Amino acid sequence: MSVCSLASRLLAAALVLSLATASAQEGITKPAPAALPFELGALVQGGLGVTQDRDDFKFLMAGVHAGKVLTGDHGAGLLRGNFEYAAELFPFWQSYTPSVQKNNCYSSPQPGTTGVTGAFCSPPFTVGGTFSGITLTPIILRWNFAATRRLTPWVQGAGGVLWTNHKYPAFGTADHSVVNNGPNADASVWNFTPQGGVGIHYFVTPRRSIDLGANAVHISSASLGDRNPGVNASIQFNVGMSWWK
Repeated sequence: MSVCSLASRLLAAALVLSLATASAQEGITKPAPAALPFELGALVQGGLGVTQDRDDFKFLMAGVHAGKVLTGDHGAGLLRGNFEYAAELFPFWQSYTPSVQKNNCYSSPQPGTTGVTGAFCSPPFTVGGTFSGITLTPIILRWNFAATRRLTPWVQGAGGVLWTNHKYPAFGTADHSVVNNGPNADASVWNFTPQGGVGIHYFVTPRRSIDLGANAVHISSASLGDRNPGVNASIQFNVGMSWWK
């Protein structure tokens, strides 16, 4: 089963569960959009890379979400809903990547290097493995669908920034190449994270919801480093709880 298929099945199952229980507990009513409520939540998110040679990249993070509903409900039919501006901070962020061997190579002799086929390279060493960092998503533009008394599906577009404790992702090879392993052949500790996603709030009380979501996240340094290996696409799932006021 593909990751995208798994995501759609999880969201569909949550939707069916919510609809089934909503009629049995009609006393639960989510906050009225006209009140323009604030949202504060905590969430855990994890996933994996899905493109090129990133399918063995894995992600895990934990943090907080804050949002403000800015409009009442607008529109008609299934698209009726309201607009929310939000932000997220993940002070715990980790990516688990393959470990690879790399040389540092130069076009002229350097201490600790030996010359091979015109390049002067260090002995191989290990890069990659586990990266830790912090990611901030200060711009989340979310449309909350009106749906039912207990259920609020949503769709969003967002953009953020990621800092890691080492240049991410690791770049280089074990060959003796100034092009691949030279002083101007490395990534960056800063990356950008444009993303889009879908999810639902399931209200267990009028002021508290259980949240499920799925995001497609792109990671790119926008060439802040000498190289921009990046992660073209990852699918990340999250679960959390929000309090509304």
